[in-house]
Amino acid sequence: MTTAVFTVSGMTCGHCEKAVSEELGALTGVVQVAADAKAGTVTVESEQPLDDATVRAAVDEAGYELTGRQA
Repeated sequence: MTTAVFTVSGMTCGHCEKAVSEELGALTGVVQVAADAKAGTVTVESEQPLDDATVRAAVDEAGYELTGRQA
């Protein structure tokens, strides 16, 4: 398992967290997603490391912007 923390802009509420979590949760290999609108982060646990472009596309589909990956 691998865990990655991404920064996402535009999330302001629980609905935002749910939308981003659902899109990322649908990606192949993702086992858990925890979005935090207040912190502007999304923590993703997956079977294999995720490609940033794939994560960006899922976040875009939810209507938000991926602004980076935390180290």
